[in-house]
Amino acid sequence: MKRAFDVVVSALGLAVLWPLFVVIAVMIRLNSPGPVYFRHERVGRGGRLFRMYKFRTMSLDEESRGRPFTVEGDSSITAAGRFLRRFKFDELPQLVDVLLGHMSMVGPRPEVPQYVAQYAEDVRRLVLSVRPGITDLASIRFRDENRILAEAPDPEFEYCHSILPIKLAYAKEYVQRHSFWGDLRILIETLRVLYFSAAARQPEIDPASGKVGVNN
Repeated sequence: MKRAFDVVVSALGLAVLWPLFVVIAVMIRLNSPGPVYFRHERVGRGGRLFRMYKFRTMSLDEESRGRPFTVEGDSSITAAGRFLRRFKFDELPQLVDVLLGHMSMVGPRPEVPQYVAQYAEDVRRLVLSVRPGITDLASIRFRDENRILAEAPDPEFEYCHSILPIKLAYAKEYVQRHSFWGDLRILIETLRVLYFSAAARQPEIDPASGKVGVNN
């Protein structure tokens, strides 16, 4: 059922959103030289590598380096890229990855190989037993991840030692307890938090219950 749901939703999403894809493509090309799309190597189900689609949000030279993450205010992010990242529009091309079977609509976000190599063996085996997703509870919890990292003295240390362990806790909980209705709820919560919640509010999520709250 999960794979059928992924195929139907991703196909419908691409069919409905193609005009937005065209608008975004024109915006990117007018804003900075370079390709519209960017592909970055990630680790998928069973440890298989795949190249995940995104709209390009950085200058061509910086994007080609394939840095694992950026921070808020990074000068290499284009003006169009800042807008796309604010509403997560840069993630929309991953509907293609879902249709191809590399990803799912909901699941642990795919990581780069260098960070997956840091997982404990049992954690890696569990988390990589499912397809990675476009969204999950950790994506909602850390929707302002770039801002958090920008405020850290050492962004990579902060990510590896503070953010990544929490993401893995959510991922393990998801793998052990996921269901069709749970996935649907996560999709609805993602849309609500990204597009309908006040920008100043930061969602807080209990990884065990999956309950989403908002701090003012």
